[in-house]
Amino acid sequence: MGPYLLGLRLSGRRVLVVGGGRVAQRRVPALLDADAEVTVVSPSVTPALDDLIAAGRVTWHARHYQVGDCDGAWLVQACTDDRPVNTAVAAEAEAKRIWCVRADDKDASAAWTPASGRVDEISVAVTAGGDPRRAAGIRDAVVGALRDGTVDARRNRTKPVGVALVGGGPGDPGLITVRGRQLLAQADVVVADRLAPRALLDELAPDVELVDAAKVPYGRSLSQEKINELLVERAREGKFVVRLKGGDPFVFGRGGEEMIACARAGIPVLVVPGITSAVAVPAAAGVPVTHRGVSQEFHVISVHVAPDDPRSTVDWPGLARSRGTLVLMMAVERLPAVAEALIRDGRPPETPVMVVQDGTLPTQRAVTASLSTVAERVSAAGIRPPAIIVVGDVVEVGQEVEMVRAERLP
Repeated sequence: MGPYLLGLRLSGRRVLVVGGGRVAQRRVPALLDADAEVTVVSPSVTPALDDLIAAGRVTWHARHYQVGDCDGAWLVQACTDDRPVNTAVAAEAEAKRIWCVRADDKDASAAWTPASGRVDEISVAVTAGGDPRRAAGIRDAVVGALRDGTVDARRNRTKPVGVALVGGGPGDPGLITVRGRQLLAQADVVVADRLAPRALLDELAPDVELVDAAKVPYGRSLSQEKINELLVERAREGKFVVRLKGGDPFVFGRGGEEMIACARAGIPVLVVPGITSAVAVPAAAGVPVTHRGVSQEFHVISVHVAPDDPRSTVDWPGLARSRGTLVLMMAVERLPAVAEALIRDGRPPETPVMVVQDGTLPTQRAVTASLSTVAERVSAAGIRPPAIIVVGDVVEVGQEVEMVRAERLP
């Protein structure tokens, strides 16, 4: 027969754990999370348990089990590697009508410890017929689905309110944060950027309103003022709005403007950081933006205007003199002017450059060149936005890694 599942509220209640090894080490933290008063009986304990004992969170009797140890306990865990000891502990608990879990024999155990997990106010417990590995696998799947919102997200009575500014990451839908995906599944309205991970939009429920807030360079565009108005209007209608952006909302994402607009309207705002493409795309192409002995700093620059444009606030001469890595965003169309300015102001013409298009996506491709030749190489290769440009000696680190990999191939 299957077990009768019950959630025990152990706050302030004594729980006895006999044994101080790895099994006890796994069981004790969950008991402490339930606010139980935990007593461990064992001649020795693991370092992890020793830390909990030193912190005063666990009472330890440094000796072997004795008859009478079960007195006053509401629950007993028999976790030693000595079968006769576990049998004796279980027998005492049974005689005193105390539930006992035997770690060594599921069939002889009066109770089982389920594989458990928690997401917000939801607790998940799986027994799987006493098979701990199978139970853990099922637990992980259910907890993962609860965290990313694919299970039960829109039935939640305490659904978020207001606006969430969610960073969607560099493009690959798997690189959005767990929290971001969870909120996306709870949304009534999604206002999505052109560079947001579009594959995630296919998972939205049919009744979710999707607003395309694409800002296509030199093409169709929804103004920032209109986007701000939409966020406020929908939130005032009582809808939960997710503003889904590529990368991070506050790295050239104008998230600050949207947050201010909502704050002025009295709309609560939740910010979920995202993985910025300024770091993720070079990494996906095998280039670290910093590397010991090569670069101790990196600079992220928006090149939405050319270096000689009076609207530019970038210190291009300072960047040219620095030895740090430069990560250029929105720079493909103005790459010739950027390369010219950097060389003119002191960057060596032979400085390595990598240009990565569609970073982290299946269509990702990269072009490497020197600073003096990169504009011509990018034009010949037909590289188009979105693309990230990395300027600096770290590009050679990535090339070195590729050479080492090639040498190890059979």
